[in-house]
Amino acid sequence: MTKIIGLTGSIATGKSTVATLFNNDGIPVVDADQIARQVVEPDRDAYKQIIKTFGHDLLKADQTLDRKKLAKLIFNDPIKRQALNQIVHPAITDAIIAERDALIKQQPHLIVLDIPLLYENELTHLVDQVIVVYTPVDVQVKRLMKRNQLTKQEAEARINSQISIELKAQWANFVIDNSGALEQTEHQYDQIIGQLKV
Repeated sequence: MTKIIGLTGSIATGKSTVATLFNNDGIPVVDADQIARQVVEPDRDAYKQIIKTFGHDLLKADQTLDRKKLAKLIFNDPIKRQALNQIVHPAITDAIIAERDALIKQQPHLIVLDIPLLYENELTHLVDQVIVVYTPVDVQVKRLMKRNQLTKQEAEARINSQISIELKAQWANFVIDNSGALEQTEHQYDQIIGQLKV
């Protein structure tokens, strides 16, 4: 019987680090971010709807979406963010389910659904248990400012657009504190894997 694990966190908590640990162990990972990029490729339905809703200004010279421009547009405008979500989230969810179901046929012991907005988009029904990758908010802010060259205010706005990491940690079956050294994260991961494989 395959167990479906939801892997989530918040922006800049280091979820990708933990996803890599699963990959390295040969555990299949369905990557929602990767799927999100695929569903907005030129000529896909979501791409066409985005252009129709937000205009051609969001296109680069090669006709692909300018993701940075789009992010700036929606992070400061909840109404536009909701409009975008209504376009892309159903397409992403359908693709996640299709990939998960294809993997289930191979009967692995574990499948990981790496979904940043697992709680925000109410997708916990897709998984059996949830792992939240946690860091305190001040660490999140610093990492995000450094990673995306954002001001403190911009970083906080992005973090505040998601459910708080403290709340997610309370809801999770397992929490990995990723605010320390990589070895500490790996140790927590190993302990959780030990429990999941039982």
